[in-house]
Amino acid sequence: MILLRRLLGDVLRRQRQRQGRTLREVSSSARVSLGYLSEVERGQKEASSELLSAICDALDVRMSELMREVSDELSLAELAESAAASEPVPAPVRPMLNSVSVTSVAGVSTERVTIKAPAEAVDVVAA
Repeated sequence: MILLRRLLGDVLRRQRQRQGRTLREVSSSARVSLGYLSEVERGQKEASSELLSAICDALDVRMSELMREVSDELSLAELAESAAASEPVPAPVRPMLNSVSVTSVAGVSTERVTIKAPAEAVDVVAA
């Protein structure tokens, strides 16, 4: 089962770590307890829209950017979940996958992930 709070926490943690900031710095700036922010990042607590707004302000990230990244993560998780639940596609019907490139732009930084694999089998694992 895909938990939105876990995906959201993972994205928040990555945003914070990209900036080289500590939990203490962000919690202080967002005016939220360090323990609570930690629980949100670990997906143990559901963050209210007010709390998300405060964290986004502290990280200087638009909430729409945060939600877009969460949506992308959710799409990948749903694809992986449905692929795991379905039977393998016969080899002649499989699409040829030689290279896939995904680019995400968040603020100033840019991430690029390239997947190169033979057409026979492709495993995508979220880190």
